[in-house]
Amino acid sequence: MRLVTFRAHPTAAARLGALAEGYVIDLALLGCAGGVDLPDDMLAFIDLGPVAVAQASKLMEAYRGAWPVGTALPQENVKLLAPIPRPRKNIFGIGLNYVEHVAESSRTLDTSADLPKQPVIFSKPPTTVIGPGDAIEHNAKITQQLDWEVELAVIMGRRASRVAEADALSYVFGYSVMLDMSARDCRRAGQWIYSKGQDTYAPFGPCIVTADEIPDPQVLDLWLTVNGERKQGSNTRHMLFKVPFLISDISAGITLEPGDIIATGTPEGVGAGRKPQEWLWPGDVVVACVEGIGTLRHPVVAV
Repeated sequence: MRLVTFRAHPTAAARLGALAEGYVIDLALLGCAGGVDLPDDMLAFIDLGPVAVAQASKLMEAYRGAWPVGTALPQENVKLLAPIPRPRKNIFGIGLNYVEHVAESSRTLDTSADLPKQPVIFSKPPTTVIGPGDAIEHNAKITQQLDWEVELAVIMGRRASRVAEADALSYVFGYSVMLDMSARDCRRAGQWIYSKGQDTYAPFGPCIVTADEIPDPQVLDLWLTVNGERKQGSNTRHMLFKVPFLISDISAGITLEPGDIIATGTPEGVGAGRKPQEWLWPGDVVVACVEGIGTLRHPVVAV
């Protein structure tokens, strides 16, 4: 399934939906029609685990093409929000996880040219999250070096503590697209949280594709454009530390919980690594895509 959080109109409450045939299907209402109690909130749905996914999938197939009245809204008529508009915890970010990105970062940033021997982990606060189409804020009083990074996001589905790498993917709920926006001139004493943790610095969406539809997260193309010009293009097979290893490594010391998000790193092509360096400015438009999941499009605005 392709799960979304949406508003039916600007003042409506956020609700859980699924994309199908150009419509957003309200899963809680679909559940009512089918005699199944489904939540109207993404985190509550994730908390229910595989049972909820199986129930919703069964209902989607049963009613496909003949949706009960009031359950199907044309996608163009709704506002998609971030799939998890307010994560419960900080997002786990992974730095320097593609070989060529390690090289380009070492040329212009305060990072080593040596490949990391362990995942480089940082975090982004929940307040960084914005949904599809929302504006990325450019605060010229804080940064003159706003940069882009397209990433595959992993959403956890089960509590994971000291998980073996071989079992790690069974703990994944699904996958999405995330932009790890970075103010390169806001790095402080080697720490990245202020650089990467400012408001609007984690565009997220447009949906969560459940893990059953992406059996191998290491075969996905991902790319990014700025104002229509391609800046990044790679494949998740080029990750230094693959998704199962990341889950195993983090969970060795930090318990991962349902709804937790891991942004798995970006490939080469960021603005900081270009000659001359390139930065985002108000009026720019960033488009990011991960194969099989979807596309994000975000304007940059001055604040």
